[in-house]
Amino acid sequence: MMRQAGRYLPEYRATRAEAGGFLDLCYSPAFATEVTLQPIRRFGFDAAILFSDILVVPHALGQHVWFAEGEGPRLDPIDLDRLDALDPTRLLERLAPVLDAVASIRAALPAETTLLGFCGAPWTLATYIIAGRGTPDQGPARKAALTHPAAMDRLMDVLVEASVRYLVAQLQAGADAVQIFDTWAGALDDAGFERYAVEPVARIVAGVRALVPGARIIGFPKGASARLPDYVRRTKVTAVGLDWQTPAAFARDHVQPLVPVQGNMDPLRLVVGGEAVDRGVDQVLAALGGGPLIFNLGHGITPDATPEAVARMVARVRAGGAG
Repeated sequence: MMRQAGRYLPEYRATRAEAGGFLDLCYSPAFATEVTLQPIRRFGFDAAILFSDILVVPHALGQHVWFAEGEGPRLDPIDLDRLDALDPTRLLERLAPVLDAVASIRAALPAETTLLGFCGAPWTLATYIIAGRGTPDQGPARKAALTHPAAMDRLMDVLVEASVRYLVAQLQAGADAVQIFDTWAGALDDAGFERYAVEPVARIVAGVRALVPGARIIGFPKGASARLPDYVRRTKVTAVGLDWQTPAAFARDHVQPLVPVQGNMDPLRLVVGGEAVDRGVDQVLAALGGGPLIFNLGHGITPDATPEAVARMVARVRAGGAG
């Protein structure tokens, strides 16, 4: 479950308070291991997801990153004519604590529990690198791409190479599969989607598999909708995530015949709880349960979700829904 280790769990909040800042939590192998294991202990999920953040990559490239309480991530924005401010030479050295956490988590997990690593897709990372924060329509990055396309391509090159090295290192440290999160892919028009969402991810997949043959890689281009089949064919991902707005019939008819799908219950159902959870589970299983499916949310769980609702969801999925 995306963001399954997070603020909806009281044990997570206690650990974060002990660790201090959010990045301190990400860069402490002991704390990151503990937080990753907390939802496994409580719910027995089939997979553990490395506790980290997509912005550790720009941070490891030398960009100043911090997390403002209640406001989300902040970065010192970089103009496209200052890309030399991003230094990839110490990437894996700076990310060594995260890789140590991967090894620690794998050692602590039951053998049957999958460990998922992840990174942010180059386009989504670029939106934060350029704007310094998330924006509703990613206007700063879209404008930069239209105004300085060659410079944006150079930024994509830096981020593709960093992502390949980071994902390979996670797989070598013990991750069973990795996921590429493109949270802001849906903000792009058709030409932009091809250039900044499809092509860079295809290069990452090829680059990772050149070093780890057969690597299992999940793509998650949020907001892709009707573009999903082409995304799957072009990137060659092993499986693809569906956001909760993806029409289930479209996914069943046009995406599942290509690859397993992951998703796509609306996370808000875990805030409402009760029958809203039951209906959400049943709808996903009825629409997508006949094909290869990894039941998941259609985006990350939110801090106002309740552990009780999560437990109800897990029980209903394992029971096969309403039947």
